[in-house]
Amino acid sequence: MSDPVRAAYAAGLAMLARRELSEAQVRERLARREHAAEAIESAVSRLREVGAVDDRRVARNAALTEAKIKSRGRARICRHLQAIGIATDVADEALDEVFGALDESALLERALGRRLRGPAARIRDAAHFRRLLQALVRQGFSPSAVITALKARAKRDVVPEDEPE
Repeated sequence: MSDPVRAAYAAGLAMLARRELSEAQVRERLARREHAAEAIESAVSRLREVGAVDDRRVARNAALTEAKIKSRGRARICRHLQAIGIATDVADEALDEVFGALDESALLERALGRRLRGPAARIRDAAHFRRLLQALVRQGFSPSAVITALKARAKRDVVPEDEPE
């Protein structure tokens, strides 16, 4: 193995020792460090052979973190996986696996609960409803699921007025 390939391989291993990266991220970072294109190809190929780089594992772990820790929906996670260079078919497999094991409505409820913290933990008016809708859709949840959850929450939040005596 030539010296530039060895240097690129060592740099790739060092990157992967700090955090898990997709193959595209490793390629990009090695290129930024001005390794030769041939050396990058050889190094990434070797990293893939030894299992140091595995886009399926990266996609599954990233999707799991985004869903369970950050309470993000399928669409937002899909965009994140594409942004880190995961192929569409690999991203779809990871999303199916992660969301097959999760209750998406409970995930949406948790995300809504985070938005409605504090003493005024209820939907105050139509404008607040719209802001929550927009925020949760940006977070990756489907608009229809968000509307259903918000309407259910709004019904629970209605405080019955005292009846006149």
